[in-house]
Amino acid sequence: MNFTDTLKTLPEFAGEKLLLTDAAGAEVATIANAPGTAGSFRVYAHLAQQYGSINVEAAAEGLAIFAEHTEDATLHPGKHPNIDRLISIMTTGVPLDARII
Repeated sequence: MNFTDTLKTLPEFAGEKLLLTDAAGAEVATIANAPGTAGSFRVYAHLAQQYGSINVEAAAEGLAIFAEHTEDATLHPGKHPNIDRLISIMTTGVPLDARII
């Protein structure tokens, strides 16, 4: 399945944005629930709900959900920062906490 089709299977989440923090509680990134990033917001919110944090297992599922965009992110680092973050988690094993605001 491609990203658009897979995204339709995920639950919707209410909130303005998703806050990602490191183990010390420092803000690492935010993902707005707005046009242009609403898909990433939904994916990350789903992963946080399923796994409790964005850990290696969540990152692996997220990369599968992003489907064709994952390959594009691999070929063009920096083009898809929310996918780059999942790739980094896969590489480093360092999880992030996620909270919808």
